[in-house]
Amino acid sequence: MSTVLSAVAWPYANGPRHLGHVAGFAVPSDVFSRYMRMAGHDVLMVSGSDEHGTPILVLADKQGVSARELVDVNHRIIAAELADLGCSYDLYTRTTTPNHYAVAQELFARDHANGYMIEQTTRGAISPSTGRTLPDRYIEGTCPICGYGEARGDQCDNCGNQLDPTELIDPRSKIDGEVPAFIETQHFFLDLPALAEAIGEWLDGREASGLWRPNVIKFSRNILDEVKPRAMTRDIDWGIPVPLDGWRDNPAKRLYVWFDAVIGYLSAAIEWARRSGDPQAWRRWWNDPDALSYYFQGKDNITFHAQIWPAELLAYAGRGARGGTPGPYGVLNLPTEVVASEYLTMEGKQFSSSRGHVIYVRDVLQRYGPDPLRYFICAAGPENQDANFTWAEFVQRNNSELVAGWGNLVNRTASMIHKRFGAIPTPGPLEPVDEELLATVRAGFDSVGQALAQQRFRGGIGEVMRIVGEANAYVSKTEPFKLKADSEQERLGTVLHTLAQAVSDLNLLMSPFLPHSANRVHAVLGGTGELIPMPQLSDVEDLDGGPAYPVITGDYSGGPRWQSTPVVPGTPIGPPTPVFTKLDPSVVDEELARMSGEG
Repeated sequence: MSTVLSAVAWPYANGPRHLGHVAGFAVPSDVFSRYMRMAGHDVLMVSGSDEHGTPILVLADKQGVSARELVDVNHRIIAAELADLGCSYDLYTRTTTPNHYAVAQELFARDHANGYMIEQTTRGAISPSTGRTLPDRYIEGTCPICGYGEARGDQCDNCGNQLDPTELIDPRSKIDGEVPAFIETQHFFLDLPALAEAIGEWLDGREASGLWRPNVIKFSRNILDEVKPRAMTRDIDWGIPVPLDGWRDNPAKRLYVWFDAVIGYLSAAIEWARRSGDPQAWRRWWNDPDALSYYFQGKDNITFHAQIWPAELLAYAGRGARGGTPGPYGVLNLPTEVVASEYLTMEGKQFSSSRGHVIYVRDVLQRYGPDPLRYFICAAGPENQDANFTWAEFVQRNNSELVAGWGNLVNRTASMIHKRFGAIPTPGPLEPVDEELLATVRAGFDSVGQALAQQRFRGGIGEVMRIVGEANAYVSKTEPFKLKADSEQERLGTVLHTLAQAVSDLNLLMSPFLPHSANRVHAVLGGTGELIPMPQLSDVEDLDGGPAYPVITGDYSGGPRWQSTPVVPGTPIGPPTPVFTKLDPSVVDEELARMSGEG
């Protein structure tokens, strides 16, 4: 079995999450992590709220609060949403902790000492009306390479090339539309050209593995073609101080938010280890070359996970063209796989909080619960191509697949057992039709497990639902509701025991996707209803004297194994309550009206 780091993209703390966010990072990473734990792997799942950068300052100004006050509120909101969604983090933390500051500064200082942080004079953008620095991402214009009209100052999302704001044609501020002024300023640049060969060799190995999604490896290759140094400091007063003499006390210079955000994977692992009582425990996931690491995010973040973060790690280890020696953290593992999802649109349009074209996670959770949303994302989400969320499809999948397919199988199995026996019956001799169903279900542990290990969530949930269909067909073939004579009781007991075994095993197969309903199914089948461990949201004291803050943690060690587990004859089965709720078709019109401002 393997040691597995599940590194989950850090949500930006500028407000509540919408469906497009969690479809790319939250649900896929949780399904994967839950399966890997059940399969016996030693999983460490970490993430947190990304809280620095100019967008936070701009939003705080608009709301009349400090940046710290804004992120305190939003971190708590986001953490609660992810916990309610069932995301099984070993630690979900934040980037404003002293622990994170120290880890980020250590990486910067060693990258600099090894020669990969080079100081350069560059032209920075400011707002002519306010004199405030305009970050690259707040400058928009036409891409000089492909002609895309809405390229950002740091990257063109159309062609994927890195850009400098000064290269944009007709640049303008996204805040107020002003034409920015450019002034000279000093910054540190990560020397990507000196690391390009090492990054290329790493990508060669990843491509040879055949594991990466084709779109991700292709994009990663493309951005390496025109590599150039990239600024890793900013003219801003909200962020992590630059840990060098002459810089650390400068109130207007901070580390680039994306430099420190990706370091969060490491700093969260270190914080988790410190909280576990073994401060060095994180090294099993970061220093052991046999450990595996999977990074989950949307495709707009591929650049930072397939180029910037590997470059930071290689520079820290002194493994670029300039050489160097590793710092106290040692040689840190590069990503085994960058698992990037495509975009999720809503009713055919891009999600846009500013335009009100948005569905917030917390609203869906309150109205429909977590598992119908998790199911939609797994069955129809943007795994390897853009996908579209519509309320009509959400309602249809909930009603025809969860309620009429899986929920109906659970309900009628439990109802027949309760009415005819009151407990799981002891089986008699199995007939071929019984053995065929049981063999089909047992085979699902291999087929579904293989899909999940390769992050093929659509294929995995599709296979589970195919087996659910086989189990429903078994009921039609055996017709247990017609077995009423005394002479048929042994056969009835065998059929219902077979169904109980099939439903119990299917529940295990379904549990990484639908952990909340897996516990309800467990209760329906006479269990405790605590089959699948769930995350806990709690406030903790800061390890280094900072203010307390909420984190997501959990003890997932007591969960079930990924294998067929025999049901126990004699287990009492009470009258079942529905596991899923059928949605009225009027939900579609109600939600569309809410979106248009009419609700």
